[in-house]
Amino acid sequence: MKTRITELFGIERPIIQGGMHYVGFAELAAAVSNAGGLGTITALTQGTPENLAAEIRRCQELTDKPFAVNLTFLPSVTPPDYPGFVQVIVDSGVKIVETAGNNPQKWLPTLKEAGIKVIHKCTSVRHALKAEAIGCDAVSVDGFECGGHPGEDDVPNFILLPRAAEELKIPFVASGGMADGRSLVAALSFGADGMNMGTRFVATQEAPVHEKVKQAIVAASELDTRLVMRPLRNTERVLANPAVERLLEKERQLGKALKFEDIAPEVAGVYPRVMKEGELDAGAWSCGMVAGLIRDVPTAQELLDRIMNEAETLIRQRLAGMLNG
Repeated sequence: MKTRITELFGIERPIIQGGMHYVGFAELAAAVSNAGGLGTITALTQGTPENLAAEIRRCQELTDKPFAVNLTFLPSVTPPDYPGFVQVIVDSGVKIVETAGNNPQKWLPTLKEAGIKVIHKCTSVRHALKAEAIGCDAVSVDGFECGGHPGEDDVPNFILLPRAAEELKIPFVASGGMADGRSLVAALSFGADGMNMGTRFVATQEAPVHEKVKQAIVAASELDTRLVMRPLRNTERVLANPAVERLLEKERQLGKALKFEDIAPEVAGVYPRVMKEGELDAGAWSCGMVAGLIRDVPTAQELLDRIMNEAETLIRQRLAGMLNG
């Protein structure tokens, strides 16, 4: 399938694996890229530029296809070594970066000079237009359904994607609620040039997370996510569990007086325990409503083959068959 996204990134299929904390390691990124999509390594999970350099080398040993590095810019008193991460990406020869969080403008000249394409994650049309204005090559438009941070506007993809198509000139992919061939065809019909999947890729064989995490996603329905940290305007969609219920109770009790320190036990540093050790109730961890559409744990190759076959069947048989003449 040829779209502006496949052409921009040099990939065969318009499917991107989003950068995810303690999920976006070399083995998953390489598996997605080898299957024709775009795999992504998550920089901040690596902790240091040196570790990121080693992880990129590991991915390069596992695939000769394009892959991306996710770099999330967080507001922090003690920020990560962003200059070091950017330099490693440039030196490694990676040609695609997925940025997220704060405005990436200050880093774009360095990335562009190295011939790197940048796709920025956005949760609103106004943010997507800003990303376009500062020179991003593409954007990932994340609807309210998405796992992780859906922003504060609460606009689902049925509205957000066609609005983005009306306003943007650069290519964009749909993110949030994407799981299968139906998702891809719907995204394309709304004007997107592909789709980004997060939660769906966690439940694959190559995802380097505990089997309990994968099975929890398979077992979950579309009703099993919760929104946390809304009072802090840092909303995150997570899978319901006892720690999340404790967190929500604190939010109800403290209301506008809530501070991050009050909920730190449920959100700070929990990802290694959840993803590596399988302690599902250790805290709040990201999961999209799309869990309701996930029923198995295939390989990345099996998943992408299935998505493309479903999409082709939908387009050629169901949709084309509805036209008269």
